[in-house]
Amino acid sequence: MKQFQRIFKYLRGYSGKIVLYFLCILLSIVFSMVSLAMLAPFLKLLFNKEDLVLVAPETVRSASDLLDYLMYQISTLIVTKGELSALAFICLIIVSSILLKNVFLYLSYRILAPMRNGVLTRLRGDLYDKVLKLPVGFFTEQRKGDLISRMSNDANEVEWSVMMALEVLIKEPLNILLYLVGMIVISPKLSLFLLIFLPVMGFIIGRVSRSLKRQSTEAGEKNGMVLSILDETLGGIRVIKAFTAEKLLGGRFHQMNADLNHIRNKINFRKDMASPLSEVLGVLVLSGVLWFGGQLVLGNNAGGLTSDGFITYIVFFTQIINPAKSLSSAYYNTKRGSAAIERIEEIINAPVVVEEIANPVSIASFEKSIEFKNVSFAYNDVTVLHNINLTLEKGKTVALVGSSGSGKSTLADLVPRFHDVTSGEILLDGVNIKNYSIENLRQLMGIVTQEPILFNDTIANNIALSKPDAAIAEIETAAKIANAHNFIVQKENGYNEGIGDRGSKLSGGERQRVTIARAVLKNPPILILDEATSSLDTESERLVQDAINHLMQDRTSLVIAHRLSTVRHADEIIVLQKGVIVERGTHDQLVALDGFYRKLVEMQEVR
Repeated sequence: MKQFQRIFKYLRGYSGKIVLYFLCILLSIVFSMVSLAMLAPFLKLLFNKEDLVLVAPETVRSASDLLDYLMYQISTLIVTKGELSALAFICLIIVSSILLKNVFLYLSYRILAPMRNGVLTRLRGDLYDKVLKLPVGFFTEQRKGDLISRMSNDANEVEWSVMMALEVLIKEPLNILLYLVGMIVISPKLSLFLLIFLPVMGFIIGRVSRSLKRQSTEAGEKNGMVLSILDETLGGIRVIKAFTAEKLLGGRFHQMNADLNHIRNKINFRKDMASPLSEVLGVLVLSGVLWFGGQLVLGNNAGGLTSDGFITYIVFFTQIINPAKSLSSAYYNTKRGSAAIERIEEIINAPVVVEEIANPVSIASFEKSIEFKNVSFAYNDVTVLHNINLTLEKGKTVALVGSSGSGKSTLADLVPRFHDVTSGEILLDGVNIKNYSIENLRQLMGIVTQEPILFNDTIANNIALSKPDAAIAEIETAAKIANAHNFIVQKENGYNEGIGDRGSKLSGGERQRVTIARAVLKNPPILILDEATSSLDTESERLVQDAINHLMQDRTSLVIAHRLSTVRHADEIIVLQKGVIVERGTHDQLVALDGFYRKLVEMQEVR
């Protein structure tokens, strides 16, 4: 049960409802027992008049006294009004008991459903919140499809396997316990005989379900891979068709799908064995009870059973078989669900390596400079940046250039704390950025990524991402500065036009200009710009570059530069190679130096 600690933690907030649920289940079982326990004695009174009870008990303080009192009432009815009236009274008691049983059973369901849904809502909420808190580096090592699978399929598995099983694990043991107590009261000898077989049943069921958890973990992993292939296919459908790679991708998908099908079949074979296996074992035990109990009835010895007692005992025992079947199925389900919980826990318990200090400093404006002091950064024991020293003064532009893999993007990602430095420090206005509130720090920055990241929403909502309450006039002003207003108003719904998944309804240049408008609306004092390398037509290229120039005006800019026009206007160019600054200066100075930067220009790494 250790893997269910998180579920139990969520359930602590429902302690009052759990007590009420327990009480309703208890009353439901008691009234069920009443309806069954009364049957045999009542029938005996009807058909064996010599056993009529004609003297009322002096007091009614126990279940036995209550039973004697009911027998007295039935005996009186038989004597005064006849057997049919007594039979009608018996039926009324049984119907009333069954009605009350189901009323309390329904109330238990009404109490349980909000608890179960509440736990799953909190689980999904915590999972999503953790995804938002995890550092950017976490997602570079994870398959997107696998993460989606954990948040959807595994969460659903917890709902149907674990939560349903926990319901059974509360209700059915109580059911079995109360009926067992009743059976022990009726015949301790027969109950002792029965209890010898129950551990054997549990051992057999446990052996069959041993490998279910491992198989469920494999199924979760395979399902994540299937979703990853599907996500890559949807995102790269143009490339797949252009390179006629349909057979290759189709082969991968179908092979993974077949593996998933094979594992799921094995899981279902074992899971479906639970109910018939427990039923067969239950019938075997019932046969043993009939044989041994029959001997006690026929033996007429001191430890024997009366015939009506034996009938009641058998009726009670039959009420244990279905709960036992449900328990065995629940045991199988918890094995399957525990694998899903473990996969979810891997995300929830993943370390948040970029954490905010206990009492962070608030910051509302940028006044002086951003300074890198002896900054190094390593990821998975691989040094990405080494001993970086750099100062970005307010209002200045610093361009980062270098070949692919030189550490440009990583250096830029350190400023908004997408990663934290391994050694050294980054100072903003003389204060280590780790001492600032992360939210305040990022509010000072506008980020334009190399690939435009847009959401399946309207153009207006994409531009207003950092300022959801922005007026339409503000959005239009930002779009005009980003050279996006003209193409937006030509859309059928203007700013309310939906742009599709990842902005698929817009052209490449339009997507880039919308992301620039988003940064303009935020109006940050610090700009981090990763210039797009994708080729655009001449007109789009001019509009995008013009929008970038407007965006950079009067801002402190850190630019991962790919265009010569941007580099030429930079106040300082930082040339990176294998995580080390190898050259720095203006464009003219570095060209005159005839070093690594000039080679980059000549090789059109900067064009």
